[in-house]
Amino acid sequence: MTKPSEPVSEMDLHAFVDNQLDAVRRREVAAHLDANPEAAARVADYRAQNAAIKAALDPISAESLPRRLGLPAASRRAIHARWAAAAAVLLVAGGVFGWQAGGMRAPARAAATAVVHQAVVAHAVFTPQKRHPVEVGGNEEAHLVTWLSKVLGAPLKAPRLTDAGYLLVGGRLLSAPDGPAAQFMYEDKDGKRLTLYAVTDPAQRGKTAFRYAEEKGVAVFYWIDGPLGYALAGKMTRQELLKLADAVYAQLGR
Repeated sequence: MTKPSEPVSEMDLHAFVDNQLDAVRRREVAAHLDANPEAAARVADYRAQNAAIKAALDPISAESLPRRLGLPAASRRAIHARWAAAAAVLLVAGGVFGWQAGGMRAPARAAATAVVHQAVVAHAVFTPQKRHPVEVGGNEEAHLVTWLSKVLGAPLKAPRLTDAGYLLVGGRLLSAPDGPAAQFMYEDKDGKRLTLYAVTDPAQRGKTAFRYAEEKGVAVFYWIDGPLGYALAGKMTRQELLKLADAVYAQLGR
């Protein structure tokens, strides 16, 4: 890969999202994103955040001013122009502050994108391991589930996937950007591995149906149920993973 003319900065990433780069620099940043999944995930977050802010502001900028104000048409047009300008400023500020301010939360869609990326990274790191793929083995399932539930502060389960041909290898504690996360690992008779990633995030409380994503050849179904976000990841087709995700979701919902 050809190196960029200068290091890619956060300003470059925001300019890339806002289509403010010239053609040469845009190609350089695009190549950087292809080689850096973490930067690509941030760009996806910025785009989702901008879309959410725009969706919130567009109805306001389109509103008509009350006739009782008695303003001439020219004045009304000027005010609408100022509203549109303010909306544009907020769109830019939203992208910048969403990254810089530790106390601010990204929209649910951006948060889900981050969960998918975290699950894929954990899957890629630990599934190839032969001697130490997990911290606690599947033969200590009760201890594993109790331990991870206590650390995450939410009740966890290790779904049974024996009917689908997968046995529990075990699990481990992971670190997520906002706190702890858990990973359960499964394996079939051919050695193919599947992972279930779970993370707590108060900003995501609620319930969402399955969403599908694919990153670096890893297929992922993810959803949110109460205080927990889940991501089931494996190197398989969407239909194969969907059957497994249905089985996991049915057991976790009980």
